[in-house]
Amino acid sequence: MKTYSATPKDVARGWHLIDAEGLVLGRLAVVVANRLRGKHKAMFTPHIDCGDHVVVVNAEKVVLTGQKRSQKTYYWHTGYPGGIKERTADKILDGAHPERVIEKAVQRMLPKGALGRAQLKKLHVYGGAEHPHQGQTPQALDIAGMNRKNSLGSAAHG
Repeated sequence: MKTYSATPKDVARGWHLIDAEGLVLGRLAVVVANRLRGKHKAMFTPHIDCGDHVVVVNAEKVVLTGQKRSQKTYYWHTGYPGGIKERTADKILDGAHPERVIEKAVQRMLPKGALGRAQLKKLHVYGGAEHPHQGQTPQALDIAGMNRKNSLGSAAHG
């Protein structure tokens, strides 16, 4: 018996639509990262980009449990001496680009290197409910229905 190994021509890409409203950030990022890698497919091959495109809408309404919204800190460096900067998740989610919180969470769950960068290009995150990918007919993915812990609803941490 031979082990099956997919080749790039064998890959059939699908499109998934996820509404992030009321979903827990980490649990959402795990599902998205697995779809981008293609781990939900029987033909998954670790060294081939066999994942699907994922469209995430309502990124500004994602939920962080506990005190993470005010305590989770994102750091970056400007390149100058003493140039370490920081920003809390609260400021990012309330700012001009709330989709960056989801993008960063997913990016850190993907492999590092060229394969991970190629997989991350298939992630499309939007802060509001509108997206320009209706032409691809993305299939709606109900993450809240997968596990009761995946969403906290709109009442919690409103």
